[in-house]
Amino acid sequence: MSVRLFHLNVYLILLILGSSLTPATAQQVKKGKSSFTARLINIESTAKEPFRYNTSLYNGSGHTQAYDLTADMPDGWTVIFRAEGTQIAGLRLDSGRTQDIAVEIQASPSVKPGKYNIPVVAISATDTLKVPLEAVVKGSYSVELTTPSGRLSDDVTEGRSKKIELVVKNTGTLPLASLELSAQAPVMWNATFEPAKIERLEAGQSQNVTATLNVPDKTIAGDYVTNFTVRNNEVNATANFRMTVKTSVLSGWIGILVILLSVGLVYYLIRKYGRR
Repeated sequence: MSVRLFHLNVYLILLILGSSLTPATAQQVKKGKSSFTARLINIESTAKEPFRYNTSLYNGSGHTQAYDLTADMPDGWTVIFRAEGTQIAGLRLDSGRTQDIAVEIQASPSVKPGKYNIPVVAISATDTLKVPLEAVVKGSYSVELTTPSGRLSDDVTEGRSKKIELVVKNTGTLPLASLELSAQAPVMWNATFEPAKIERLEAGQSQNVTATLNVPDKTIAGDYVTNFTVRNNEVNATANFRMTVKTSVLSGWIGILVILLSVGLVYYLIRKYGRR
């Protein structure tokens, strides 16, 4: 009986110990280790387009945590965090739960091409979780349309044409291809360009373009605006050019002659019929 009683006691003790350890062991599995990860950490884009990353934040602390989201970025850069389509600066996350977070980073417009390391951090009362993101800036597209002197006004006589010197500048860090020029001119006006298309313009380079504006006859004197535009699939720029139209000298003399003839005719009629 003593041996059987001993075995029974040992079984009871193991059963009690097993029941007391099981919850603790389950809790440890549940707690695990908190993490902050990204599907892709290295993305390449131009400075004009945002860098978009998909990250996941896991809370393995064993209790609900409040996390603040930040990013260590170069000067002039901005970051936006979104969870389930809503822009956030932080979030509360239950234990054992994972939250997908979209990270959108916009580079500074003046950034130089290269690779930039951007640590994104989720901070709670007990954890500081980092995911090392990389943004590879391959350059930027930018163009400017102006004149050699910077002056955007001139004058022209009605019924004549005017040549306007324009300058197309590649102010970005990437080459520009297939740049086309166009104009939005007043009604009945006509604009042509030489050349009308720039096949390729390297970064930092300029191309001179001659625009010819043809002003129709009998255009009323005054100020008129023509919008010159240069564009391709990546960029566009517009220059608003003001043109002052003047009447021709011949038109002025014809007008004066008509007035004098009218006055003379009135005088003749008065002399002839005024005495009757």
